[in-house]
Amino acid sequence: LDVMNNVNHVGHCHPRVLRAARLQDAALNTNTRVLHDHLAEYARRLTALLPEPLSVCFFVNSGSEANDLALRLARTHTGRPGTVVLEAAYHGHLSSLIEISPYKFDGKGGSGCPPRTHVVPLPDTFRGRHRGVDAGARYAEHVAEGMAKGDKAAFIAESLLGCGGQIVLPDGFLAAAYDAVRGAGGVCIADEVQVGFGRVGDAFWGFELSGVVPDIVTLGKPIGNGHPLAAVVTTPAIARSFDTGMEYFNTFGGNPVSCAVGLAVLDVIEDEGLVEHARLVGARLLAGLAGLVDRHALIGDVRGRGLFVGVELVRDRESLQPADREAHEVSERMKDEGILVSVDGPLENVLKIKPPLPFHAGDADRFVDTLDRVLSGLPR
Repeated sequence: LDVMNNVNHVGHCHPRVLRAARLQDAALNTNTRVLHDHLAEYARRLTALLPEPLSVCFFVNSGSEANDLALRLARTHTGRPGTVVLEAAYHGHLSSLIEISPYKFDGKGGSGCPPRTHVVPLPDTFRGRHRGVDAGARYAEHVAEGMAKGDKAAFIAESLLGCGGQIVLPDGFLAAAYDAVRGAGGVCIADEVQVGFGRVGDAFWGFELSGVVPDIVTLGKPIGNGHPLAAVVTTPAIARSFDTGMEYFNTFGGNPVSCAVGLAVLDVIEDEGLVEHARLVGARLLAGLAGLVDRHALIGDVRGRGLFVGVELVRDRESLQPADREAHEVSERMKDEGILVSVDGPLENVLKIKPPLPFHAGDADRFVDTLDRVLSGLPR
């Protein structure tokens, strides 16, 4: 049972997706200097799912490429080099993205924060510095302080935080942060690489949960159900700024096969009602996990939206000492039971749960029951 794979969004080897790729690959795949109907159709379908004024698409091959291009767009539009990022954030493996990924530059082998990157506190209401009803506004103040330094082009943040520990942003945080960024002349980038395309259940995009509209959205992972496809969607104003005469070109981004796959994924999400499915099954999963809290002192927090869920393990609920060793042990024992779940978070103590969206009620119950049994069998 796969409870960790947020790439095979509509299910492993979905026949409609496989068929779309196979048929188009047998007909034509070409360098994207040659315009193909699938490219125009996919751009039309994708932008129809996004709020105005997000209407200009750039197609690339991975989430890392998407975030790199988003930085180029923001820096060209503002004429500034710097970026405000969240503590423990991860935005990709390219050199430009390691520079804005504290998860990497503050981690093993990292070389520390680069001069043009400003890191603000992780908006974590479980163990972070701000809690309570005003936590969102107080965390947003740190973003405003970072933007006030004057050389910052953009604030980039996942709409829900993956490597940060499956964090659901506190109420009001993203709206206040975006207001501060725009007030300082910056650009707001929503990294939807992990949470987009209906995973959160109550909306198609994670940023919709916060009631905001970003200036740039980056998409990857689930967009192609495992096929190398990704995209950047932005506003006409930012796109015009990027039209400097330096041609942007991507040999494979938006090729006919990739776009055929992307169209099939959108069809499956719609026809199989997977957004509502994620909401219903996610609610069942969260309720089941919450029911384990009183049974297992090791569980410090259960959080998430839809099928984006985290279980944070602690050795003590007062000190919040992270149970990192135990989290890895749980992951291994779950694998022995035939269930794949992984560990994440800056303290490596959060079970990250991001299954393919066809994950059903029986799967949710099996996961909860097995986790209950595994936790009961851990040495005390």
